[in-house]
Amino acid sequence: MDLAAIEAVRQLKYRYFRTLDLKQWDAFGDTLAVDAAGRYGTHALGEPLTLDGRDAITAFMRENLGPAVVTVHIANHPEITVHGDTATGSWAFEDTVIATEYNVLIRGAGYYTDSYRLDADGSWRIASTSYQRIYESMQSLADTPSHQLLSNMWAAPTAK
Repeated sequence: MDLAAIEAVRQLKYRYFRTLDLKQWDAFGDTLAVDAAGRYGTHALGEPLTLDGRDAITAFMRENLGPAVVTVHIANHPEITVHGDTATGSWAFEDTVIATEYNVLIRGAGYYTDSYRLDADGSWRIASTSYQRIYESMQSLADTPSHQLLSNMWAAPTAK
């Protein structure tokens, strides 16, 4: 068992989620292989997304998860299998999305299925990623009159 490779893949997936949520697009892109395949499906966005290549995946996230969209992804229960310079993994995840422009809260959970590759520069990267939803829910925050978004690190400061 290659524990060092398993830990490197674990750190890679955590970095994928952290850089996604913090909108660190260059670092996010670096978690992906140049030829990465992203297969994302969400009822909130309608049709499943088929994104091919690091640039396409990163551009989609940058364009659709701008300052008006707050995300948090929590991943756990990794099952990682290493086969030399490649690996596969499964991750349980939960996500929360607040679309501030639409006053909507989306929550969900599911399982990611990934493949990974050790690239020529010695870094593990995600070669393919997809997920299957267990559930996804959406609610209008207008239905929760007491809701207040007290902090949003991307919102412009408001005058007091």
